[in-house]
Amino acid sequence: MQGKHLYEYAVIRFVPKVEREEFLNVGVILFSKRAKYLQLRYGVDERKLNCFASEADMECFHGNLQSFEKVCKGERDGGKIASLDVAERFRWLTAVRSTCIQTSRPHSGFSDNLDETLEQLFDELVK
Repeated sequence: MQGKHLYEYAVIRFVPKVEREEFLNVGVILFSKRAKYLQLRYGVDERKLNCFASEADMECFHGNLQSFEKVCKGERDGGKIASLDVAERFRWLTAVRSTCIQTSRPHSGFSDNLDETLEQLFDELVK
């Protein structure tokens, strides 16, 4: 297994009505502690989203996804959480919450190329 990276990933979900527990997968977060890697990829199929939750506040939804991205990248305007180390940011991003943006439980695997793995997971779980 030399050269392989142990990673964890979680699926980012849009949950328009938390009480109904229905969701649409919109992204993936990938984390590797040893590689100090934390990236996310999201994409929104507006047509599918409108069929799923036509009454949803799209501006708020996109703003929340952008906040996730800022925390993931450790950007200054991502708030106090964005200044934490990579592992703490991943744990914060994947913490259980009851908001319209949630994540699945983390899952693990091994990868030779974390960027390719992120794209593969996105293609399999979101597209």
